[in-house]
Amino acid sequence: MRIGFKGAVFDADGTLIDSMYMWRSLGLQYLKKFGIYENESLNRKLFVLSFEQGCEYLRTHYDLNQSADEIRSGILEMIRNFYVHDVKLKNGVREFLDALKARHIPMVIATSGDRDLLTYALKRLGIYSYFEAIFTCTELNTNKHEAKIYMACAEFMNLEPEYIAVFEDAYHAVITAKNAGFITFGAADDSSINDRERIIETSDYFIDDFTKEI
Repeated sequence: MRIGFKGAVFDADGTLIDSMYMWRSLGLQYLKKFGIYENESLNRKLFVLSFEQGCEYLRTHYDLNQSADEIRSGILEMIRNFYVHDVKLKNGVREFLDALKARHIPMVIATSGDRDLLTYALKRLGIYSYFEAIFTCTELNTNKHEAKIYMACAEFMNLEPEYIAVFEDAYHAVITAKNAGFITFGAADDSSINDRERIIETSDYFIDDFTKEI
């Protein structure tokens, strides 16, 4: 493996762990509990809404005998069960992290997800100890359309962005990191298949999975 960076920042969902398909099918899976079978168009409708808006949409459009809060609790329980019991690593992740660790490359996570759920999943999957820190958008009051979370990672590692690789599966996140001066690795995921060519064109490097030599 040819390493041209001194630190690594990893996105979690869709990059390290294979979880995006769950997020994109939550509404469908929840409705199935009540014998309601919708088509894939529901996923597209919910994806552009906030979590709270999505819960209200399900309540009003499907005549569910539940409040928005009850729907929210039910969906959160589905998410929790997925991270606690089912989520898996993306192909080649453990071996890739081993290679970086052997070269003493510091690694951190920058996620838009929930710290507690992610921590539980990473511990169950046996890779939590590889990372020196986890930074979340929620705790930093930011999102990945701005570079705040990546700059926090750089400050933590005491490295300039030009020496840090950022691994992301989302096009907007790749753009943000690249514009902030980081080395960008686009990571393939089914959830971003429509942006695949744009990610390839924008990122410094692109990997279909972590078994590929870089």
